[in-house]
Amino acid sequence: MIQKTYKAYLFDFDYTLADSSRGIVMCFRNVLAMHGHDGISDEAIKRTIGKTLEESFTILTGISDKETLAGYRKEYVAQADKLMTANTVLFPETIDVLSGLKERGAKIGIISTKYRYRIMELLGKKLPEGFLDIIVGGEDVKTPKPSPEGLLFAINHLGLDKNDVLYCGDSTVDAETALNAGVDFTGVLHGMTTREELEAYPHTGIMRSLDELL
Repeated sequence: MIQKTYKAYLFDFDYTLADSSRGIVMCFRNVLAMHGHDGISDEAIKRTIGKTLEESFTILTGISDKETLAGYRKEYVAQADKLMTANTVLFPETIDVLSGLKERGAKIGIISTKYRYRIMELLGKKLPEGFLDIIVGGEDVKTPKPSPEGLLFAINHLGLDKNDVLYCGDSTVDAETALNAGVDFTGVLHGMTTREELEAYPHTGIMRSLDELL
């Protein structure tokens, strides 16, 4: 249970609020197959969730050529436009927790490497219009997480002090982002990252479920 009450709760998206692993694996598989990359497990793909597409493709294929990676990213986005939203589900407690925090008067936002329009495509069907106070997606920043750029932008946009903000995520990338931004971090064990991996970073708690925020 998280002891402190914050004025704003900012969240990662994939594996924090939603399980999009099925859609992500499908998109990666299709692009990898187009270029003859085989023998890559679903587990290996899932371990890259939270990183940029270029970083993920480098980890999975060993390719570092920027032009090639840019091409893979473009192909992935085209696949995701068709497959992602239909293959993404919110975790069972997500809506209740976000609503509960909102009822307390807290501001709610999302900071993700996922594109903002993709997040809005899914959440627009699940949340009332204007429910979220801010969404910062991959297209909104020059430097992706673990750069604190997106998180600091959201805090400034909301007119808050860093001490009044909690960032919640499932990965070491999220923990590092919070550390770099100088804000409190709480981990959630929805994804592929272990408790021990998250505990290596400063944290106010490691939760099994988002319910513990309430």
